[in-house]
Amino acid sequence: MYKKMNNDRELEEVHHLHHDHHVEMEDEHLLPHHHHHHHEDPIIPTWVLINLYLGHFLARWGARTWEFSVGLYMINIWPDSLLMAAAYGVVESSSTALFGPLVGQWIDNSTYPKVLSLWLLTQNLSFIVAGVAMVGLLVSPDLRLTNAPTFALLVVLTNLSGAVAVLSSLAGTILIEREWVVVISEGSSSNLLTKLNSTIRRIDLTSTLFAPVVTGFIISFVSMTASAISLVIWNILSAFLQYWLLNSVYKGIPALSESNRKRGLKVTTQNQEQNSQHLDTYDDSENVSWWNFMARKFVERVSDSRFVHAWRVYLQQDVVLPGLSLALLYFTVLSFGTLMTATLEWDGIPAYVIGTGRGISAIIGISATFLYPFMEARISTLRTGLWSIWSQWTCLLVCVGSIWVKNNASSAYMLMGGVAISRLGLWMFDLSVIQQMQDQVPESDRAVVGGVQNSIQSFWDLMTYIMGLVISNPQDFWKLILLSFGLVTIAAIMYNVHIYRVRQHLFHLEKLILLGACKHTLGIPFCSETFEKEHHGFSLATCRMPSQASSRISPF
Repeated sequence: MYKKMNNDRELEEVHHLHHDHHVEMEDEHLLPHHHHHHHEDPIIPTWVLINLYLGHFLARWGARTWEFSVGLYMINIWPDSLLMAAAYGVVESSSTALFGPLVGQWIDNSTYPKVLSLWLLTQNLSFIVAGVAMVGLLVSPDLRLTNAPTFALLVVLTNLSGAVAVLSSLAGTILIEREWVVVISEGSSSNLLTKLNSTIRRIDLTSTLFAPVVTGFIISFVSMTASAISLVIWNILSAFLQYWLLNSVYKGIPALSESNRKRGLKVTTQNQEQNSQHLDTYDDSENVSWWNFMARKFVERVSDSRFVHAWRVYLQQDVVLPGLSLALLYFTVLSFGTLMTATLEWDGIPAYVIGTGRGISAIIGISATFLYPFMEARISTLRTGLWSIWSQWTCLLVCVGSIWVKNNASSAYMLMGGVAISRLGLWMFDLSVIQQMQDQVPESDRAVVGGVQNSIQSFWDLMTYIMGLVISNPQDFWKLILLSFGLVTIAAIMYNVHIYRVRQHLFHLEKLILLGACKHTLGIPFCSETFEKEHHGFSLATCRMPSQASSRISPF
């Protein structure tokens, strides 16, 4: 008996060693860099985190208020058509698609204080200008008939100011979410990075929850003009407070100052190398003809341009497919964005109801920020993305079903409900992809990759508004619903391809077969936790009776 117990113990130890080795070999390249170190989380002063969260909240509140309001403003100044709303979306999205990579490179080559100050200045000033222009349009509803040049000038000013505001918001997003959060969490366990990511996303969704509700009530019970004026006042009053809060974060965390110093050294080195390359090119130019020299210079300028370089860096990353999958989700009207908001307004849904619906959508999105750390810790970042994008796809079936509902009000509420419940999967997928990028993209390329990623997302967002221009009649909105659902399907399939390329399988089908054989042969009601865990081998030898099972709890 003693010998048998020893043999059993030795077999179990061998099995656990095999399990640990299998985990290391299969998923070593998947695990975040933080997993390879077992440091204690650095002590970050509470007041620093509070200032970070509060400053981010104030910045996002203004952006989310404008994002919700602009669709209602546009359908109000040009009723019975999505033309103005779609035109604004085209200008806003195309500016990000074109200049997003350049914004990322500019951040990569600038100091943190410079990016912080320019971001907050341009964002708040742009929203102030856009708000004032919109007040001028709203107080004169017949302006497009009585004074067309002034009407066109104010519309152009609104569109351009909105575009600049979105670009500056992009700079802030990259600075906070792609740079500062990662630097703050360096040298700690992955739990800190997951916690910071979830909290930052929760703040954004909280702004998405309350800003539309507040704005919707102002529009419904006061006036649209009052809501535009309140937007202007908000940005005037909060601009300096935002800067003070976030600047205190930069000064309060030594790791940010150290990272900023390294960035400065990198920029100096790059400038010196570029100067030496220009001198070499000038010396060689004496030996070739002028035309050949100019042609070569043109090719070199194009290939070495910041735009091309940024795309080259992005396409070299291992997370290209997840990034493209996430970006494709932006080609959609199945969100409380400008086009869907304008269509609901056209359907006769009150503004406060639309705002409340968007708030409920945000509450569900906020719940995703609590569920994501739980899922990520148990089934990995990679598989959390897989489950979340397909759950989003499933929930959007409700939106597709709303097309065949005859009653307009019922159809509208089904559409809002389907969009709202799909936010759980959407934001979990968003967090999963962002964390994969944070873990796998080198520090030197983080801002560039973030800029290109946002540029691709804006390109697909631009395509949404172009389709809104083509299908501008709100009665044909069902066509946009079907198109959006089809693209979500393509995005989910693309992510499946990435999963298969990395793991060489989607599901452990062989484990299900072996589990059935184990139960049938031995009559065992369950197997040990080694079956339930994701990354390890499985054999019939691991099945044990309940009394012999390990007391450890499976994380799956």
